[in-house]
Amino acid sequence: MIEIRPFDRLGHADHGWLDARHHFSFASYHDPARMHWGALRVWNDDMIAPNTGFGTHPHRDMEIITYVREGAITHQDSLGNTGRTEAGDVQVMSAGTGIRHSEYNRDNVPTRLFQIWIMPDRTGHAPSWGTRAFPRGERAGRFVVLASGHKEDTDALPINTDARVLGATLRNGEVVEYPLGNERLGYLVPARGAVEIEGMRVGERDGAAISDTAVLRVRALGDAEIVLVDTAP
Repeated sequence: MIEIRPFDRLGHADHGWLDARHHFSFASYHDPARMHWGALRVWNDDMIAPNTGFGTHPHRDMEIITYVREGAITHQDSLGNTGRTEAGDVQVMSAGTGIRHSEYNRDNVPTRLFQIWIMPDRTGHAPSWGTRAFPRGERAGRFVVLASGHKEDTDALPINTDARVLGATLRNGEVVEYPLGNERLGYLVPARGAVEIEGMRVGERDGAAISDTAVLRVRALGDAEIVLVDTAP
C-alpha cells in the first residue's frame, strides 16, 4: 500500500535564507493527519542560501539525520565536534540528553538537503555526532544502509532507534528491491528523478508513505537517486 504526497502539496515556509518544505507537521505547519509515520517524525526538504544557516540552538531526545543533496553543510556543537558534510554524504546527530549545535552553508552556492528526524527507542541516550562519505557510485543499482539502529549494519552511521535510512542510485529502467516487511513502515523520497512503486509514479522530491508491503520494488523512470526510511510502526 502506498500514499503519494506530492511536493507541491507539502508544508512550505520561505524565510528568505531558508526555503523549507515539510513532509510532516513542523514549526508553523500543522496537519493532524501528518504528525509522523511510525517513529519518523520530521522530513524537511531545505534550501539554505549561501553564507547563511542555523545559529546555535538546542535539541534533545531525537535522532537527526542530514542527507546533503547539493552543496555542503558545516556543523559545530557543544560536544566540541566540527565537520563539513558534502553532497551525497550523510551526518547523524543523536541529541540524547541534550546538545546545542549550529549548521551553516559556508559556500557561495545554495545547499539543498533532507533533514530527517526519527524518535529514539528511549529517552536519555548520550548525545553524539558523526559524518560519513557515501559515494553515489557505491549505491549504484542497490540500497545501501546510511544510518541504522540495527547492530548488524556495521558500515552505517549508528542511531538509537529501530529504523534504517537507506540510499540508492538507479539508471533509467533499473529496478531495486528492499525486504521491508508487512509489519514495518517505509517512507521514500526521490532526491533526483522519478520512480514507480506499485504502478504509481513518485516524482522528484515527492513523498511515498508505504505500508503492508513485504518487498518494496522500485523502478526508475529515468536516472534517479532515492532515500528510504524503514521504521517501526
